[in-house]
Amino acid sequence: MSTQPTPTGKQLHHRAEGPATAPPLLLGPSLGTSTALWDQVAPELSITHRVVCWDLPGHGRSPGDLIGPGATVADLASLVLSLADSLGIDRFSYAGVSLGGAVGLQLAAYHPERIERLAVICSSAHFNGSKPWEERAALVRAEGLGELAANANSRWFTPGFTIPALVEDHRTADPDAYAACCDALAAFDIRDRLPRISAPTLLIAGREDPATPPAHLRDIADAVPSAALTEIPGASHLAPAEQPEAVLAALRGHFDGGAKRGMEVRRQVLGDAHVDRAQARQSPFTARFQDFISRYAWGEIWTDDTLSRRERSLITLTALVAHGHYDELAMHVRAARRNGLTPEEIGAVLLQTAVYCGVPAANSAFAVAQRVLSEEDGAAG
Repeated sequence: MSTQPTPTGKQLHHRAEGPATAPPLLLGPSLGTSTALWDQVAPELSITHRVVCWDLPGHGRSPGDLIGPGATVADLASLVLSLADSLGIDRFSYAGVSLGGAVGLQLAAYHPERIERLAVICSSAHFNGSKPWEERAALVRAEGLGELAANANSRWFTPGFTIPALVEDHRTADPDAYAACCDALAAFDIRDRLPRISAPTLLIAGREDPATPPAHLRDIADAVPSAALTEIPGASHLAPAEQPEAVLAALRGHFDGGAKRGMEVRRQVLGDAHVDRAQARQSPFTARFQDFISRYAWGEIWTDDTLSRRERSLITLTALVAHGHYDELAMHVRAARRNGLTPEEIGAVLLQTAVYCGVPAANSAFAVAQRVLSEEDGAAG
């Protein structure tokens, strides 16, 4: 599905990072901010995704005349689809904060064929009705953004925290475009469409968010089939800026299936008993390393079907002998058997290592493999 170009022929300003061939992930901003909202999160997400951050009309570097009075969230969603089309992106995952989150809900509800996975952060399905936004739009059209920008910290952050660059984004936004975005928030109420959202959905709430309290996210989670909700302690309305590590961890778990796929393959290759023991020994100190193993070693390398699991076992046995990692070798001899290698084939691999890795290394490796294979025979008997 494609959308028509905007009447002006202009597009939302965007910033892209990450491999062009990686799964696309679009990141939407909150009212009054710019792509800078994602500065501490996007680079990490771009390791595994083609990340595209975009600016609202009149914010950051997006033209202000992309929308006008009476604009709707549907209009903003159409601009996002036009941007995706211009980048050759058909289906994508999406995360957005506040108004950016509303755009995500709109896309998932009305354009489900375009949305792979969805994350809605510090947002709402209705934003407390139209009156507050109508009043804010009138204020901005009459007096500009100075007063609102001066009070941004209390709306956006917990006491004592600020990010001056984001406050400056608020102060320098185009007042007419900002007011039009307020019009969109005033008219937004998607509660009746939430049960139709089919994309896997994550809701992230800032526990100290006065603008869209956790109850707003909880209502969405209750209505969207199979949605999940997480609350971020110490976060107000702009959680990706105030608690970037916590938000990043939640988004990685939702968008990056590598850890989940990796854990499945890890269990298939190493066996449930081994993985369960490793998980039981996990501590806060080792948790990130265990996640690294599942996500990258098992989730990206062992899931790549360029080589078969038999071939990967052959390579792994050789590498472990070469570096003298004999504890790991025992584990991977067992894995090699699960991957279909016979004792004779394992022996042939170790014999070849005697030529290229050295006889002493192969001698130790044969001792390890013999012990493992004997244990296997004993268990079978």
